[in-house]
Amino acid sequence: MTTLTDTTLPRHEVLGSTIAYREAGETHAPAVLFLHGNPTSSYIWRNVIPHVAGVARCVAPDLIGFGQSGKPDIDYRFADHARYLDAFIDAAGIDSAYLVAQDWGTALAFELATRRPELVRGLAFMEFIRPLASWDDFHQTAEAREAFKAFRTPGVGQRLILEENAFVERVLPGSTVRQLSNEELAIYRAPFPTPESRRPIWRLPNELPIAGEPADVDAALQQAHAALRASRYPKLLFAGDPGALVSRPFAAWFAAQLHDCRVVELGAGRHYLQEDHPNTIGRSIAEWISEIEATAHRSQPAATLPGAVGSR
Repeated sequence: MTTLTDTTLPRHEVLGSTIAYREAGETHAPAVLFLHGNPTSSYIWRNVIPHVAGVARCVAPDLIGFGQSGKPDIDYRFADHARYLDAFIDAAGIDSAYLVAQDWGTALAFELATRRPELVRGLAFMEFIRPLASWDDFHQTAEAREAFKAFRTPGVGQRLILEENAFVERVLPGSTVRQLSNEELAIYRAPFPTPESRRPIWRLPNELPIAGEPADVDAALQQAHAALRASRYPKLLFAGDPGALVSRPFAAWFAAQLHDCRVVELGAGRHYLQEDHPNTIGRSIAEWISEIEATAHRSQPAATLPGAVGSR
């Protein structure tokens, strides 16, 4: 069997390990930070980034333990991911960015925006994580709810995710409309060849804040969502039909609770919307950023614009 691999990515040394990342676009342009979820990597943004690179510096890290990033001996809890992401942002020299996120990437983006609001120029997000009052609020299908309950059951979850690699082999391909190619699946499988290497995948379903547990993750995301509702930066919310965590009606309702949040309906899509609608997502983000930057440029005092007398 031929082993299919992705392009070898550059890396930053971060907290005694390494975080791999994709980068495209001009370094002087506004930065865009792309944040993936479970069990994917920056590879999921591969067909979105080319659309955005013409207007922005695109940076897409592999979260610690995922993709081509290192696998240090840590618990891979939500707080660990936030800590490593913070260190990566500093290592990459990003002091202001648009955040583009899906799945656990959204939880990291919301939490990051709460702690470092000065960093955020805007937020584009899809299929997002939020605190849930009960299991009835999780996902749209009973089958998925039962699967995730099993993932959180001691012994059963380890068997399904660590031994059988259920997240990569079943959840991922079952959560796209189109069929992923053998090459694409091989790239998603590559970081997780052994049960031990799959510990980061197993941990995240156990971090979902459902019915108040885990208490620390629930508290962090309650605070993050309160900050999101109070925030004034522009937002772009993508919704698929039927979606998985986020339906089209829920996306419309949620956006209405926020300041300056547009909804882009993508058509047929489940959870990994980047695999089904990369072109629409990429073009929409590029147009949104261009509009925001043009508005900011028009409102900037003339004396501060490039070429103005006395400007630097």
